[in-house]
Amino acid sequence: MADLAQLIAWRDALLEARAAGVRSVSSGDTETTFGSDRDMAAAIADLERRIAIAEGRRVTDVRISSNKGV
Repeated sequence: MADLAQLIAWRDALLEARAAGVRSVSSGDTETTFGSDRDMAAAIADLERRIAIAEGRRVTDVRISSNKGV
């Protein structure tokens, strides 16, 4: 598991790349290319959750999405 500083660095790199419209990010010798903005947003949300856990904050966001299927 990565430490808090590394999680924050990854999140910041993803946020910067997303804002610039770039879908590829590299960290050290690893490069990750996201298929869509939705994939990148999911990765950022996951990092935000991991950062909250590492900081000892409770994660209380619950998002429910539904539709009638029409």
